[in-house]
Amino acid sequence: MTARMRPFQRSLPMQLMLAREAVMQRFRPHLNGHGLTDQQWRIIRALNEVDSLDIAALGRACCLHTASLSRILPNLEADGLVSRRADKRDQRRVSVSLTAKGRKLFETVAPQSEAIYAQLAQEIGPHRLEQIYTLLDEAIGILEKPRRPVKAAAARSREATKRGKVRPVSLPPRSGGEGRSTE
Repeated sequence: MTARMRPFQRSLPMQLMLAREAVMQRFRPHLNGHGLTDQQWRIIRALNEVDSLDIAALGRACCLHTASLSRILPNLEADGLVSRRADKRDQRRVSVSLTAKGRKLFETVAPQSEAIYAQLAQEIGPHRLEQIYTLLDEAIGILEKPRRPVKAAAARSREATKRGKVRPVSLPPRSGGEGRSTE
């Protein structure tokens, strides 16, 4: 028996990636005009709000793997936008901060970025945009909570069904893909 899956167009990861790409198409020409990639701008934005971050925290804040940061940060440092320094107590830890030149670049790029946000709000609608932020915040909060591994949970469920503690549920076949799945 072949496993059934929702249509590809209803894959939540794909929908989120498509939405991200649709938004970034608005920002990317502006960033590229300043010689910045998406990832470099995320780093600059994150560092602009703090004095410094260690590499692991910067990676989490920017959704970048530390291996990616190890390729991006030397370029930003060579351009004089960030500085890196080893922690005095633990030389393995490296702290990254925005330089004055990096902060000046942020101040140059930010106004046009805000204008792009205003255009997005106008197109989507300010209320709907706020709803999107709220729903995404809620989804992130729910999904970031520690979960039991899926395989282990499925195995426990199958075991409970075998012991008669849980009755299996038969779902009706899916219709033509109308509406969103709650999976």
